[in-house]
Amino acid sequence: MNTERKGFMKQLNINTVSAGTLAAIFGCTGPALIIIGGAADGGLTHEQMISWLFAVYFFGGLLGIYLALKYRQPIAGAYSIPGAVLVAGALSQFSLNEMAGAYFVAGVIVFILGITKTIGKIMNWIPVPIVMGMIVGAMIRFGTGMITSIEKAPLIAGAAVFVYLLSVRFIKVIPPILTSFFVSVILVAIMNEFQFQEQQSSFILPQILMPTFSLEAIVSVSLPLAFLVIGAENAQATGVLMAQGYKPPVNVMTILSGIGGMVTSFFGGHNANIAGPMTAICASEEAGRNKEGRYASVVVNGILFSLFGLLAGIVVPFVTALPSVLVGTVAGLAMISVLVNSLQSAFSDSKFQVGAFFALIIGMSGISFFNISSPFWALVGGVFVSLLIEPHHFQNEHDNGFELPEKMDHAISKTS
Repeated sequence: MNTERKGFMKQLNINTVSAGTLAAIFGCTGPALIIIGGAADGGLTHEQMISWLFAVYFFGGLLGIYLALKYRQPIAGAYSIPGAVLVAGALSQFSLNEMAGAYFVAGVIVFILGITKTIGKIMNWIPVPIVMGMIVGAMIRFGTGMITSIEKAPLIAGAAVFVYLLSVRFIKVIPPILTSFFVSVILVAIMNEFQFQEQQSSFILPQILMPTFSLEAIVSVSLPLAFLVIGAENAQATGVLMAQGYKPPVNVMTILSGIGGMVTSFFGGHNANIAGPMTAICASEEAGRNKEGRYASVVVNGILFSLFGLLAGIVVPFVTALPSVLVGTVAGLAMISVLVNSLQSAFSDSKFQVGAFFALIIGMSGISFFNISSPFWALVGGVFVSLLIEPHHFQNEHDNGFELPEKMDHAISKTS
């Protein structure tokens, strides 16, 4: 234990701490506002909203810490951002107890897919270009939000982007997004643009719910949520890790994501699973050139996430005080690498291009059928289109799913 602790301490440096902090800043601002806004639109009380935040951040943070220390890989835990969008739209259709039941069932589905080892086959069957097209479509609003923020507040948002670009060009020690964020916060403070509301800041205990099970809620929420956890978050995180040369424990990641979903359901949280964007940030070169030590950035991120969840009632008013234009700009800047990498993965190959395109535009459309939002339909539509007009791309198992499936099989066999 002492040896492990010393090994971890050696990996704590400006790069790992900055990358972990950056991932936490991203996760605790824009995505948190999705939950806060979704809770308000769904008619949840302040206490219920705080409980939701506690569940996904506290248990998501613990999940990342465990996996990072156990496997020495930058596997971050949080929650599904597209999943938050999905369930936010369904809150007005079902009671919170029914939603909790749907979250629990989604966790069971993910857990079964991991424990039965079928997840490897599913991950290899879903073409990466379609998954990445969906991710871009679902998250492109972070990029466009950065541009619209400049239109709304040219000085604040423009300064954030300008400092980021200058930092990329001239500053090599501190991650540019971190420099951009802190300079922007100072500018906001000077301009007195913090938007504090009459909202009490106090410690609030999370509320425990007893899930009730509704067939309609299970069909509308559980199935698409489970699919998003696997097809978006786990798929993206696994692809990112393998692209960086890691051998992620695929089945273990899936099993723990399922357990996380079941646990958070009792607090009104939609899931706690492997986080695609945060894993991408912590596994990138911003976490240091030494790939063996990048897992330390996930531990930093997990600690900050768990603290945010525990103290949500206290810190949420400060998070909501940040001008939305600043949050939108920072979120867009933080997503640049994720969006660029996803676009490259979606359209760099000649296979599944039409399916990936349909996944992209369906994800961007924001459509919703049967209370199921666009990320799910983007995956379904993309796969359907490719099966219809690109069936030959599915014929060779080594040409679909993740690249180098032999590595995937090796990772699965090591964690069986």
